[in-house]
This record gives sequence, C-alpha cells and structure tokens, in this order.
Amino acid sequence: MPDLSRRATEEELMDDLSLASDALRRNLDELETINTWLGGYAPVLDALDRLRPHFPAGRPLRLADLGSGGGDTLRQIARWARRHAIPVELTGIDANPFMLEYAASKVRQYPEISFRQQDIFSPEFQDQPFDILTCSLFCHHFSDAALVELLPKWQQQAGVAVIINDLHRHPLAYYSIRWLTRLFRGSYLVQNDAPLSVARAFTRLNWQQLLQQAGIRQYTLRWRWAFRWQVIIR
Repeated sequence: MPDLSRRATEEELMDDLSLASDALRRNLDELETINTWLGGYAPVLDALDRLRPHFPAGRPLRLADLGSGGGDTLRQIARWARRHAIPVELTGIDANPFMLEYAASKVRQYPEISFRQQDIFSPEFQDQPFDILTCSLFCHHFSDAALVELLPKWQQQAGVAVIINDLHRHPLAYYSIRWLTRLFRGSYLVQNDAPLSVARAFTRLNWQQLLQQAGIRQYTLRWRWAFRWQVIIR
C-alpha cells in the first residue's frame, strides 16, 4: 500500500518527453475517456462560467492550456465557447512534440485552437500575455518547490485568472482508478500512471500551503466530483 499521507515523487512514464509510440496514442485516448466518464472537464468549464463577467470586451478571449497533452481539454473549451458565442483564441502548450502532433490531428474542425512546443519555465513563454491560463492534470507533475516558483508567475501572466484542475489524493480515488484501469484492460501506461497521478496529487491542505508559500491570497479552492480540485487564482 502506498503512503498517501504525502505526495509521491516517483515520475510517471508519460514524463518521458522522448516517449512517442502507439502506446502513448492509446494512453491519450484512454485519458480522454476517463475524463469524460468521471466529469474531468467540469472544473475548467465551471470556472470559465464563473469568470465570464471578467472576460475582455471587443476581442477574443486569449487562453493557453499548459501541458495540453492530447488537446482534449481545449476541444471541450472550444465547444463551450461556441455554445455561448464567445470568441476565443486557444493555445495548447506542451514540451512533447509527439503529443503536439497527436493533438493537432484532433482539432481540424477547430480553427480557434493552435499548439506550440514551449518550455513553460523559459522567459520566451513567460513573456507572452494571456487572459486565462488553464492547467488540467498538470500541476501534480511538479514538485512543491517548482509549483511555488510557477504559481506567482502564472498569476502575473494571466490577465483574468489561472484555472487549475487537478486530482485529490485520497485512498478511494487511488484504489478506484487502479481497479478500473485493470478491469477495462487499459494500456500499461494508464495502468501505471493513473494511480500514480493520484499518489502525486494534492489534499486541500497541500493546496492551501502551496498558495500561501507562493504569496497568493486571492483564490478560490473547491472540491469537485470525482476527486478533483478546482483552483481559481485571480
């Protein structure tokens, strides 16, 4: 049994930026299915609904999704924006060229979405202004020290808000996803990484301490089904 009293530090297989295979493609498809089944997009879409009064007038909303992976969150945001007749310019930022190629192949019907291969720690990226930065299942890939460094930079970079959607580290979440990925014979990547993602994730106290250490005072922190945290940094 893993020690879920603290964040795990073991790296996920997907953290290997050289990973480029049919197994990774299958894994990205599986993650999209899991997110769809378990309401994994709701924290981001709900946050956008809450932030609508603060969107800029007279131009498209500029939004960047950090660690965009397969681009599934951006596709959900594009559909949401179309339903609400909100003009948007959506950018996926990822360091893995294979993921960017995969994601681009899935957005041919969404001209409002584009992708860039960039290092989020680089000055070149951090100098780019956006209205909203989103991070879905991205923050748990970083150490506490890295997040304390990144969070205030994201807050400064985003003119409206930063939206974080990540996992709640909890025994029920850990064993449920471990059981489900084996029951449905998921790929070796998802069987390894899905429960490990939960073990690397956060409790409410983790988020409160990280935000305090980062000097961030203006935020909301909400628990969302299923075992997700929604953090909105203004």
